[in-house]
Amino acid sequence: MDSGPLRRIVAANYPLPGLRPGRSGPDAPGPDDPLAVVAVGPAGALRRELLAGLLDTVPELLTVPAGSYLVLHHDRTPTRMAYVPGLRQPHRFTADPFGVGPVPTRPPRRVELASADPLLRHFSLVDAPDTDQLGPAAVRVLLDVVDRAGALLWVTAADQTFTAAELHLLAEVAARQVAVFFVLTPAAPGRFPDPGDEPAESYLDPVAITLHAHRVALLSAVPALAGAAWLAPDATDLGPLRRALVDWAVQEGLRRASSQPPPGIGGNRRVPVRPGVERDDWADRLEREVRAHVQRIRQDLALELANIHLRAVQEIVFGVGCVGLPHLLDRELHALSLQATAACDRAVDRILDDAFVRVLGRPADDDVRRRVVTAVQFGFTDPPTEHGRNRVLLVTSTAGVAALTGPGATDALAAFAGPGRTALLPPVGLALSGSCYQYWRTPANDDTGQARSWVQRALREIELELQRQVSGRFEAFRLSLTTVLNDAVEHGILLA
Repeated sequence: MDSGPLRRIVAANYPLPGLRPGRSGPDAPGPDDPLAVVAVGPAGALRRELLAGLLDTVPELLTVPAGSYLVLHHDRTPTRMAYVPGLRQPHRFTADPFGVGPVPTRPPRRVELASADPLLRHFSLVDAPDTDQLGPAAVRVLLDVVDRAGALLWVTAADQTFTAAELHLLAEVAARQVAVFFVLTPAAPGRFPDPGDEPAESYLDPVAITLHAHRVALLSAVPALAGAAWLAPDATDLGPLRRALVDWAVQEGLRRASSQPPPGIGGNRRVPVRPGVERDDWADRLEREVRAHVQRIRQDLALELANIHLRAVQEIVFGVGCVGLPHLLDRELHALSLQATAACDRAVDRILDDAFVRVLGRPADDDVRRRVVTAVQFGFTDPPTEHGRNRVLLVTSTAGVAALTGPGATDALAAFAGPGRTALLPPVGLALSGSCYQYWRTPANDDTGQARSWVQRALREIELELQRQVSGRFEAFRLSLTTVLNDAVEHGILLA
């Protein structure tokens, strides 16, 4: 019997676009942020085959070291570059079956593959590590990538079920209200399993029933994903998936473009200060507020470092052992750097909001905030301050911390690079150097007691350096903001 009616029912209940309400707020991507779709799921090899089919290439070219992100973007000249923490410049990645050359001493955080495929003109594709490799720290990194990308493509096989960790991850994704696409691939090449003992000639469509079963299992745990799209594309015809992703990219691009007004509208208008502000102790209050935020950030980072120490010791003794220690600790430091950067950004926003109310008498709009931030950043352009702010902290094999400066060094730390930060302070950079991987890769260094001592000393050095970094950055921010606001108070209007 014809299974067309059942397919139409499935299509009506699982629409292709998969669009969810657009995000809003300070973390929402802006018009200049790149559109991207993050592919993730338990089906690693099947996911690579799907992405290779979308781009009309071979899956072997999409192979990267375990734990690394693969970013595919459009360019007329095909390139394959690896971004390794500790290097200021990316290098050509040749650790694949088709290349020869030196392998980096440590795995890259991301590998960027440029392709001329027309699909990548609409959006970039990001292939994340398999879900069985995602611990708590790696999940935080993945969620940060999804936040900046805008869409998630979950690829799973027909014979796989959702684990508790995967359901928790999808619940976090649902709270972010990004576009979500679920792709069901056959358990074997070109074949979906028949439901139960149903004969092949039955009017029941095994593809639709398998898809429906997976959707019911998901929604029973994460009902917020009821609006996500579900597709079970044929390996020989990925047209519906391509159209669904392109439709999302077009609508999301229009939404982002209209979310912010063009720059310059209403700019450089006269902004008076609050009457009587010259008699207030706003500068002392600003200093006390900055000191309170710095103390809170340092306490939170110290607590997180203590948690990292506990997780590392547990993994050394009961899990990955000494040989897997660098991979574990690098993921933890990656997540810690994201946490520290976000905490600093939130503190700066709160300080600016309070300063605008005290000095200008009202909250600042986007134009006024942009003018003040530009003026404050101008106070950071002197060489000593700039040298101290753009810094990457690298853990060495001796449990020490080495500093690497420059914007190129910080760019190598990201799992998915955007157009550049617009926040006032630069990101906090943490990573393990290649010497750590070489040291713990040696069979002679397999003493768990030595590894535990090394982790304790390394995290202590990181804590001390982070405290200095946070204090120094906020002190420079306070001095520059005080100068800008002093000029405004003295002249009665905002001069920025």
